[in-house]
Amino acid sequence: MKRIIYIPFDHLHRNYGVLKDADSTQDVIALVESARMITGRDWHKERLFFLISSARHFAQSLKEEGFTVEYVKAPTTIDGLEIIAKKHQQLPITCAEPSSFTQYQALQDHGLSFIDNDFFLTPRKLFIQWASEQKTYLMENFYRKQRTRLNILMQGKDPVGGSWNFDKENRLPPPKEYEGPKYLEHKRDAIDEAVAQELDHTPTTTWATTREGALSQLKNFIENHFANFGPLEDAMTTQNWALHHSLLSPYLNNGLLHPSEVIHAAMKAFNSGAIPIESAEGFIRQIIGWREYVNGMYWFLGPDYRNNNQLKATTPLLPLFTNPEKTQMNCMKQTITDINNRAWVHHIPRLMLLSNLALITGTSPQEFLDWMREVFIDATEWVMVPNVIGMGVHADGGAMMTKLYAAGGAYISRMSNYCKPCVYNPKLRTGESACPFTTLYWDFLDRHKETFAKNHRMSQQVFGLKRLSDLSELKERAQEVLEGLSEGLI
Repeated sequence: MKRIIYIPFDHLHRNYGVLKDADSTQDVIALVESARMITGRDWHKERLFFLISSARHFAQSLKEEGFTVEYVKAPTTIDGLEIIAKKHQQLPITCAEPSSFTQYQALQDHGLSFIDNDFFLTPRKLFIQWASEQKTYLMENFYRKQRTRLNILMQGKDPVGGSWNFDKENRLPPPKEYEGPKYLEHKRDAIDEAVAQELDHTPTTTWATTREGALSQLKNFIENHFANFGPLEDAMTTQNWALHHSLLSPYLNNGLLHPSEVIHAAMKAFNSGAIPIESAEGFIRQIIGWREYVNGMYWFLGPDYRNNNQLKATTPLLPLFTNPEKTQMNCMKQTITDINNRAWVHHIPRLMLLSNLALITGTSPQEFLDWMREVFIDATEWVMVPNVIGMGVHADGGAMMTKLYAAGGAYISRMSNYCKPCVYNPKLRTGESACPFTTLYWDFLDRHKETFAKNHRMSQQVFGLKRLSDLSELKERAQEVLEGLSEGLI
């Protein structure tokens, strides 16, 4: 044997990363299940189950291919690599570039050599080149450049359908009494059962833990959900926990699927004439635009970016984030229950409920970031740091994007069915039955009006404060709401 190939748990693809040129006669495959990864934080058990079982299945598939596979349990990744290296005469260890600053530093310090990370469509150096040339890091500019560079949904130099973006067509509220097609359930095998037993966890059947299962999830989305994805992508409903979302992010983020495979399947379906442009463009933008942009910004902004707190938010994480019984707000109760059940909700609850509440309550960005990292099945470091610090709670002061995603109860009422049975009224700003989102939205604008008055995307909202005749009463109610949320009573 000539080298040891280290496979992190988010590089699980045979044709990408360091495995793409692997040779079973010359390479030892190393995977390390570290205790620090499992017990270092209060991880959602469904998330741990998915990551560990996927890695063990992947290791098994490599063994069946004829590779020498060393899958070890150790206190840390470095400890595991040392165990494997001692067994194999201290062979050199190589790896594709890791996905986080911390892991990159630890592996580099240990002497690993790296090849470029090709689990994304945009090489890190290419993104840094793009970002270095920008005055503002507008995702839409990056997305359009991606469309052109990758020649996706293009007719020569022009976008298919005559527009780069069909967002305006993709903002429908949920239809009444709408269930939609059921999502796949994935049978559990002996590997799954062993992992579940070790974690003392009863897993759902929602998430596949094999390459075959991930491919079947992609097929199911393309055939049964893709056409309706666009118009309802922002809707929230208790009648269907996923509506027509793809549920592919866990597999893209741990490597079981590659974005090029997803784009190929999406374009094949669109070119067949079965998929409206609104759905095709909206979904493809998530893959080649937002996902690539967030990963690129993670590396471009640097390791200290996660510590930003430009709005000086210091409120401790609210009790409702870990216990849905600690709130009477129906939207939050439903969302946290969904997260507890399957470690997932789609991007609008994440942004316009969870992050919105953290933003307008002045919750510590770092406490909120840590919680988001722990509870979501697809929450890798590179995903959550820019999404939370830059987009969700605006802790970077607008370095990543100028728009704040703060909203009152009217938005939630329009885009969901949460409000009708709720004890709070989204139309009211004051009084005991006023929606906490509505009260806190205006209070948040008032608290930061001097900062936001200079922001061209927020000046109109700040100006709206002048029209409020009940501002003093609202501010009193806001303090009651903040105290009640902190005590788990509202």
